[in-house]
Amino acid sequence: MYAKRLELLRKLLPQAARVAVLVNPSDSATMEAALREVETASASLGLEIKVFKASTSQEIDVAFADLARERADALYVGGDTFLHSRRGQITSLAARQAIPAAYPQREWAEAGGLTSYGTDFPNVYRLIGTYAGLILKGEKPADLPVVQPSKFEFVLNLKTAKALGLAIPPTLLALADDVIE
Repeated sequence: MYAKRLELLRKLLPQAARVAVLVNPSDSATMEAALREVETASASLGLEIKVFKASTSQEIDVAFADLARERADALYVGGDTFLHSRRGQITSLAARQAIPAAYPQREWAEAGGLTSYGTDFPNVYRLIGTYAGLILKGEKPADLPVVQPSKFEFVLNLKTAKALGLAIPPTLLALADDVIE
């Protein structure tokens, strides 16, 4: 998923060379997995990445100040519950600095983020309900197959794209599962 999100960002911004990556160092397992995939994907896409870490609201502000000095072409935000809880702050700072950004879930694009690619959580919740129903009907949990999310959604926010002065390529619009206007 991390690599796909970066690939979609690259398609949106083919001229981008430097991408800032914002992660939460307090969530080391998620951060390390994200960084491994992003580093591998960035090398194959010809992108230079610069990692910024933030685990408090104040550190997010500092990361964005540093990010502005670094003059990144785009921002990639890692998936993390703390960062998700601060999506309003992060999308506002990205808008203020006019930096195109890719986010991990639909809620980010709905909050004003440019693009998101991630797990379709309503689909996951339906699956959880189905499993709960099977268990309530007598199925043994150990007998049920392990299922991982298989449906992912790509969301584009055209209002944000317009504010950033970006023209979304028709091929990318065609890939989008949802377009926010």
